[in-house]
Amino acid sequence: MGEAAVACSDDVGFRAEVRAWLAGHLTAAHRSAGGGPGREHEGVAVRREWERALGCGGWIGLGWPEARWGNRSVGRDLQVVWAEEYARAGAPGRVGHIGENLLAPTVIRYGTREQQDRFLPPVARGEELWCQGYSEPGAGSDLAAVRTSAVRDGAGYRVTGQKVWTSLAREADWCFVLARTEPGSRRHRGLSLLLVPMDQPGRIEVRPIRQLTGTSEFNEVFFDGAAVGAGQVVGGEGNGWAVAMALLADERGAAVLAQQIGFEAELREVVRTAVATGAADDPVIRERLVRQWAGLRALRWNALADPEPGGDPGAPSVTKLLWGNWHRTLGELAMAVRGAAATAGPGEWRADAPYELSPDQRMFLFSRADTIYGGSDEIQRTVIAERVLGLPKEPKG
Repeated sequence: MGEAAVACSDDVGFRAEVRAWLAGHLTAAHRSAGGGPGREHEGVAVRREWERALGCGGWIGLGWPEARWGNRSVGRDLQVVWAEEYARAGAPGRVGHIGENLLAPTVIRYGTREQQDRFLPPVARGEELWCQGYSEPGAGSDLAAVRTSAVRDGAGYRVTGQKVWTSLAREADWCFVLARTEPGSRRHRGLSLLLVPMDQPGRIEVRPIRQLTGTSEFNEVFFDGAAVGAGQVVGGEGNGWAVAMALLADERGAAVLAQQIGFEAELREVVRTAVATGAADDPVIRERLVRQWAGLRALRWNALADPEPGGDPGAPSVTKLLWGNWHRTLGELAMAVRGAAATAGPGEWRADAPYELSPDQRMFLFSRADTIYGGSDEIQRTVIAERVLGLPKEPKG
């Protein structure tokens, strides 16, 4: 039997195993829990319980290079099978994706053996949730301008400063924070990545940010002397910039595979609405629908390319540009196929209550941010121009 036949056999067997497990563990409560981009506020308690069930089944950490932290490790093709079956089963949005897809690969690559053994097993069990402390009011796209400080205090550090646009901060047990550990340092120098426990009343405050959608899944986080142990610096003190950039590459790359499976379901719903409203009879709308379908195929092929770590420096930026613009355009198309009805919500308007939104209205409003968060389009194009094409750097004012 050739390698291709063996791979196909593995694929079929793994798919059957995934389907059987999901069928035996997914309940109606899980399917209605929601979650995901623009809906992280939904069903948090149910989704936390589901995360623990995933951990018990060994389904967290499939993409990790080793299977020694309570996870199983499989290749990219089987990770795609898992993502496809997960989406098709109607499973809820993952509340532990930041720990699994961002924190864990970074600790595996840069962390000590002690850090790996402390932080990865609870993620694999679905017991500890993480959030990301990168952006600040004056350091969003310009991440090197962070001002949050971490000052040595006996056996550890005290973190003081503010982070913003922090998803899942109210639910998270831990936050990985990019902070300045060298007083007086500037730009990329003197930064470190610290693992900060969130349960520190009086030293950490989380304030929700109300969004266009009326919900508040993003947050401001204020650190007032929050305690961090000396052994909770990933990659060593002063090496935070390199660690942070590697983590962002994970965020903009392979971690979006499952997200793209969800995009396919959203596109199907837009097509269904276009047919139901008669908008599909318009040749311009039909062309836009075909373009979205073709764009989704390109997203999938790009994600499956799986560049090696440290390979093409522009690959993560290309991925982010592709999916951010594709999804924002889909939101606009969803409104176009509904016509004038897109301007009205599904319920009665009340001045004393949050307004209701249909799923496609929520997608349209939330997707306006897709080309900004996780690295704006301008930043991605600059990375491609300077690091891939070798064009001159823009002068810093």
